[in-house]
Amino acid sequence: MSTTENNGFKPSLGAFDATMIVAGSMIGSGIFIVSADIMRNVGSAGWLVMVWLITGFMTLTAALSYGELSAMFPKAGGQYVYLKESYNPLLGFLYGWSFFSVIQTGTIAAVGVAFSKFAGYFFPGLEMNDANILFQLGFLKVYPAQMVSIAIIVLLTFINTKGVQGGKLIQTTFTVTKLLSLFGLIGFGFLLASKASIWNANWQDAWSMKQIAADGGTTPIFGVAILGAIAASMVGSIFSSDAWNNVTFIAGEIKNPKRNIGLSLFLGTLIVTVIYIAANLMYLSVLPLNEIANAPSDRVAVVASNIIFGNIGTYVIAVMIMISTFGCNNGLILAGARVYYTMAQDGLFFKKAGTLNKNAVPAWALWAQCIVAGLLCLSGKYGDLLDMVSFIVVIFYILTIIGIFILRKKRPEMERPYKAFGYPILPAIYILMGTCFCVLLIIYKPNFTWPGLIITLIGIPLYYIALRNQKTAA
Repeated sequence: MSTTENNGFKPSLGAFDATMIVAGSMIGSGIFIVSADIMRNVGSAGWLVMVWLITGFMTLTAALSYGELSAMFPKAGGQYVYLKESYNPLLGFLYGWSFFSVIQTGTIAAVGVAFSKFAGYFFPGLEMNDANILFQLGFLKVYPAQMVSIAIIVLLTFINTKGVQGGKLIQTTFTVTKLLSLFGLIGFGFLLASKASIWNANWQDAWSMKQIAADGGTTPIFGVAILGAIAASMVGSIFSSDAWNNVTFIAGEIKNPKRNIGLSLFLGTLIVTVIYIAANLMYLSVLPLNEIANAPSDRVAVVASNIIFGNIGTYVIAVMIMISTFGCNNGLILAGARVYYTMAQDGLFFKKAGTLNKNAVPAWALWAQCIVAGLLCLSGKYGDLLDMVSFIVVIFYILTIIGIFILRKKRPEMERPYKAFGYPILPAIYILMGTCFCVLLIIYKPNFTWPGLIITLIGIPLYYIALRNQKTAA
């Protein structure tokens, strides 16, 4: 691997490529799975769709707001740069540290293992049960599925060290394929398997919120507890809709970034939001509420696909998820390393992460990300970590959007080729909704909040150590 310093990134990605990175990074395995947990929490058709509508509104609002920041700072690093410029280098570092330690690397690990789990439909040896353990070191059990996940991450990392063109080709091909596949699944669901009796029964009592138990029993939810149930449900929908901001991390490689980043953010998030809501409407037209809530291993799409296509439906979904997660991980891997590159340029990360190889990509940063993601694959704790950092992810989104207000006061002279749509109303609504989500999680799901805070706060001493090393080196 060469770490020869290059003059800079090569702008080689157009608006279509950037849109495919937004959509491809968002769609992993979540839409095929998380509706089961949402249904257990809210127990009705209306509230299932409402949770996805709220999440879609928040995602679109945030993406439209980020357009202003991306046009002001059209360079690699994205959200790290926005936070640093709006507030101070410490807050930017805390985001970058959380991003490296679990947000991006944990997502890469989770998506990689999802690929292996669904590959297990074709290769039974990949099923994660005690019969398939490769070896055990104390409490650590290592399965073939984890090794396949690591191999996929290594392969995609290697391809991305060879230049942005290889990553671009994979991203565009796999994203177009999975978008067409999802539209096909939704269309066939409505055409072949939709039943008026199921649809009507599901919508008969659409707005009575209740918890659904494994035996099909229900517990009504009233009053303020309704807000808690919505917040708990949105952990899954927000995770499924996250990573839309990855395109901002690679601004240095996008042609005309002042225009194309904002455009791709809007188009990518809009396409995915429409698909997610349509998919859930399809589930409601095919499956009774109890079957959505209690789908085996939460695999709602597998149950729906079996009704649509018969026995082959399981394999149809398995292939779709393998395509989806492979393309998703490529986008995550491609984009994530650019954050560590920018941090290193600021003297706040390993120095070698701030170099580009002969192919004008941050190869050292890519491999560092690969190692951490691989370790998280082996730990088996990536899923827990991701649930825990949903809280932190939204806090950083809130802070970044508040940064738009701060920069309008602090740097009024800066050129703003694109301004946040609906400012100040829409950004303020996002801030309010995001804050409510975080407060409700603190009250009703504290296990989703304090671990993420601890991970983030560990970054404070690391920041001052980095500053001290920077002064020593100088």
